[in-house]
Amino acid sequence: MNLIKKLSGLILLGFISDLSANDYVTIHAPTAETYACTEHWDGQFKHVGDALGTDCVVQEFLKADGRMFMRSYKGNGYKNEDWYGYGKKVLAPCDCIVADIQINKVTNEPGIMTPGRASSITFKKSDETMILIAHIDAPKVKVGDSVNAGDVVAKIGNNGYSRNPHLHIAAWKGEQPLQIRFDQRTVGIETRREME
Repeated sequence: MNLIKKLSGLILLGFISDLSANDYVTIHAPTAETYACTEHWDGQFKHVGDALGTDCVVQEFLKADGRMFMRSYKGNGYKNEDWYGYGKKVLAPCDCIVADIQINKVTNEPGIMTPGRASSITFKKSDETMILIAHIDAPKVKVGDSVNAGDVVAKIGNNGYSRNPHLHIAAWKGEQPLQIRFDQRTVGIETRREME
């Protein structure tokens, strides 16, 4: 009986690792600052570019009354400039090609969403995996450019279906949405420098 349980466990582990290897993409951190992300759960959105996407907001340490904790904005957050991420550098997710750029010239006010497609850059990896970073501003690249993971490609903006400055990141291969994992070695680089 123990042998059957062990074999079943090995088969299950092999099945799970096969599924997960095809279910996600690992990318460079989207910004050099510390950030927090919320995930789009499976089934929340149906089309690639949104399905299984993640929304990331830059945060900074706030020290007040002998306490220290993370916040996304100063004051009441009613101005884009109040948000710690607004205007920060957006970093390329991979060694890849810029496949598409969309521009939305309307900048939202925090808390007020203006319908319309967000400004975005879509990247294409050599294995045909596509990675989209949306709600950007001031792109520094053009379609056809080759970029390396961590290159500066834009700034964080607030446009399209967005209530505050942040980055929406999505990945897919063909019509299959992929989960996103960040290479932990690339996360919080600027925050680490400040703490040294």
